[in-house]
Amino acid sequence: MTKNHTLCRRRRIYAGCLFFLSLSLTLSAQDLLVSGQVTDGQLPISGANVLIKNSNTGVVSDFDGRYTITARPTDSLQISYLGYTTLTIPIQNRSTINITLQEDATALGEVQINAGYYTTTDREKTGSIARVTAKDMETQPITNPLAALQGRMAGVNITQNSGIPGGGFNIQIRGINSLRSNGNAPLYIVNGVPYSSQSLGSSLTSSGLLASATSPLNSINPSDIESIEVLKDADATAIYGSRGANGVVLITTKSGTSEKTAFSLQAFTSLGKVSSKMEMMDTGQYLAMRREAYANDGITSYPVNAYDINGVWSQTKNTDWAKELIGGTAYIKNLRAGMSGGNQQTRFLLSGTYRTESTVFPGDDTYAQAAVQSSVSHRSINDRFKVDLTLNYASNKSNIQANDLTTQAYRLAPNAPALYNEDGSLNWENGTFENPLANGLGKYTNRSKNLIANAVLSYSLAPNLEFRTSLGYNDMDLKEARTWPSTVYNPVYGVTSSSSILTLNGGTRNSWIVEPQLHWKHTWQDHELEVLLGTTFQSESTEMRTQRGTGFSSNGLINSIGAAATVQILAEQLSEYRYQAVFGRVNYKFKDRYIANLTGRRDGSSRFGPKNRFANFGAIGAAWIFSREKFLEKSSFLSFGKLRGSYGTTGSDQIGDYQFLDTYSVSNNLYNGVAGLQPTRLFSPNFGWETNTKVELAAELGFLKDRITLSSAWYQNRSSNQLVGIPLPATTGFNNIQANLDAVILNRGLEMELRTLNIDKKALSWSTTANLTIPNNRLLRFDGLEGSTYANTYVIGEPVDIIKGYHFTGIDADSGIYQFEDYNGDGLITSADRQFISDVSPQWFGGLNNRIAYKNWELEVLFQFVRQDGRNYIYSSNLPGTMTNMPIEVLDHWPANGENAEIQRYTTGLNSKAFSAYFRYRTSNAAISDASYIRLKSLSLTYKIPKNLLGPVSGSIYLQGQNLWTLTNYKGADPENQSLTFLPPLRQLTMGTIFNF
Repeated sequence: MTKNHTLCRRRRIYAGCLFFLSLSLTLSAQDLLVSGQVTDGQLPISGANVLIKNSNTGVVSDFDGRYTITARPTDSLQISYLGYTTLTIPIQNRSTINITLQEDATALGEVQINAGYYTTTDREKTGSIARVTAKDMETQPITNPLAALQGRMAGVNITQNSGIPGGGFNIQIRGINSLRSNGNAPLYIVNGVPYSSQSLGSSLTSSGLLASATSPLNSINPSDIESIEVLKDADATAIYGSRGANGVVLITTKSGTSEKTAFSLQAFTSLGKVSSKMEMMDTGQYLAMRREAYANDGITSYPVNAYDINGVWSQTKNTDWAKELIGGTAYIKNLRAGMSGGNQQTRFLLSGTYRTESTVFPGDDTYAQAAVQSSVSHRSINDRFKVDLTLNYASNKSNIQANDLTTQAYRLAPNAPALYNEDGSLNWENGTFENPLANGLGKYTNRSKNLIANAVLSYSLAPNLEFRTSLGYNDMDLKEARTWPSTVYNPVYGVTSSSSILTLNGGTRNSWIVEPQLHWKHTWQDHELEVLLGTTFQSESTEMRTQRGTGFSSNGLINSIGAAATVQILAEQLSEYRYQAVFGRVNYKFKDRYIANLTGRRDGSSRFGPKNRFANFGAIGAAWIFSREKFLEKSSFLSFGKLRGSYGTTGSDQIGDYQFLDTYSVSNNLYNGVAGLQPTRLFSPNFGWETNTKVELAAELGFLKDRITLSSAWYQNRSSNQLVGIPLPATTGFNNIQANLDAVILNRGLEMELRTLNIDKKALSWSTTANLTIPNNRLLRFDGLEGSTYANTYVIGEPVDIIKGYHFTGIDADSGIYQFEDYNGDGLITSADRQFISDVSPQWFGGLNNRIAYKNWELEVLFQFVRQDGRNYIYSSNLPGTMTNMPIEVLDHWPANGENAEIQRYTTGLNSKAFSAYFRYRTSNAAISDASYIRLKSLSLTYKIPKNLLGPVSGSIYLQGQNLWTLTNYKGADPENQSLTFLPPLRQLTMGTIFNF
């Protein structure tokens, strides 16, 4: 009995111990609500990532830096924010944890980077991905997101076409890959939804104003953007297959935060002026040129229509027309209000932006944008089901005069009459003056609407297996109108409203995309494996119509095409695009230092014939983080080292729809009053994909605890199977047939990026970032080039972006006329002698950015630089000696400076040899000169208002300047857009405030 009793007693003790141990473990495993504030020691940090280490659970700090997260007492928090050192803090049963982050401009290892279908970090990426964030954009008065990238990314060259609101940008990611001018645009993805870069605008309505059609990216509000990632190499872009040949631009908009409901308010006002102007002749110099021109032509009695010199106009009046016509001030006003909040399960954001922008032209022309953004994220309590909904809507309205006044600003005679009469009406000076403001009586209106909606639904089927579906919808609508009333003409011509013109253009594009995906991740010992499988279904339809109405009974009816006597359909298009794909990714890590990334995609596009409708694309990338090897783990000098490389193929189907089919269009010619059909394109069943083979080798190094980081990359892109129109003999009835040309373009280059943390004190920090790109572009192959219509455009072994022209050899000492090299030796100067090659592609470009923070003050200075040649003022100027003003450089002329002069003898146009020589001169190497520049692209000064001054409100005040100063030897107004026809980028000064409460 005693033994049994003792045994029973022991069993009770063991059971009790097990009970209390189980209870203890259960209690220790219970979830804990942890909250606190993230600051930099003085001010709250909004948008910091607070994650539970080794999990996908996390929150983002709100506008006051506060966060709340549910975790276990044994978990650790991992806190990161761009520009600050990442912290890992054990919870240890604490319910309140306040966090202070130390600024470190090079601590980018744990910052999540959007790579499209997956995320990675700066340290562990195997591909080439560049990134800018909202911090880089929020103090810039930009209307187009591409403006925020200028000078900030290696390998990405961006040029602004015009300073007019709504003007477009050209972007090249690692050079020109296609012989088609419209075949080099990257793929744009907004919140997972493909965004077409093809404009719905028509040059028939916007020509002479925007330097190109309306940019569709103007419909994306920069204030709503959280980050922009640019994917460049094969490893990063091959997962997009046929759409990644020219790089991928990923735009992610802002999302909500957890914790309490918070409000934000941002407002700024900007003043804009033309950044640079050419110095033109004054009246004395101009009249001297005109008199000499007439004398050279042997004319002593000035013609009746030479009003500038025959005494009809004042001989002493001197007007700076650049100041009068493009010297005004453009005003930008922007207001954005937002609200965000939620809890651990649901987060939301709702914001609205309203923006107006005027021009530097006389008058009250405006460009306005209203945008709404909303975002909702929900997580189930067990964190297995997740849904993210985003919606971005923008409405743009532009009402500006029909023509850019830059041309008249540089061509009007300085003694031309005043613009207005005393009664305020336009002055025509008794019919002798073509008033440039008459163009303002004609208007260009542009109304666009853009909706981007995306839903991402995901469900965890197992601890390491997730099913995800992305659903996207994009709807664009554009309406353009251009009026040309009879009142724009000089009254002396007697033009009536029967000659007035209305041109309308309307376009709609809607698309949807569905992308189901499976994500699997498994970790064991030193191994980590991630697998992604997915498929894409996309449909896009586009409808465009351009029509013109002429002959109105009254100009008051010009805005109604139904009132036109004659209506023409200038262009009409209805097209549909279907796209399907299967894609996948396998990422393998060993000991967190050996990384391999394999991506692939099989694409099918409706833009190709049945024989070439499908194609395969893929890439492999690898990285070795050698600084994690044992022999370097304790290195005090080298803190990070990685070698990476990639190889793969991508493609392009940017050719438009129905290019392989026999197509017909309605003929404008009538037969017995009935319109017929005419063939417009021949059937080409073998039409296939362009292919771009990409190779990259790169090294990334960090020194002195990453206070200095240096990365360099060598790349080579080989683009073949070019999609172009191959010329046909005229006897076929067609100009060309769309086909794959056996031509190869090679892009090579070297990219370098440097980041340094020069000073890292509690009250003072100074960081520097710099990037440099040295590109090299060559046409390697073009079968049959010499016998094709492209013979005067391209040269094998030379860059694609060249200009073939006459070779200017000087001015004849006796005749004072331009001379050119006779390449074929036939004694004549003809188009066959246009053999001189001028390379106008960038030789190198980059940017230098410095950021200095002292207590509550922050100063950021960004310089952009480009080494290039380009077209100078000669290309845009008229014949010296005619009734048009000229830059003062034209004073350097024959015979004053003999054969060493820059300009030949003046002529009014009656000297046929001088006249012909001038037009050859405009297309010669003389019209190409140094267009390099260093530009103070952006300068901003921000003051963070101490929280104790505003109580619960935090905020900042900033001053910002853009395009403030340019150092250049360029012979023209602006080395960026290189034109005396279109308005250059504006110099802007901005003052703004941001408040969070």
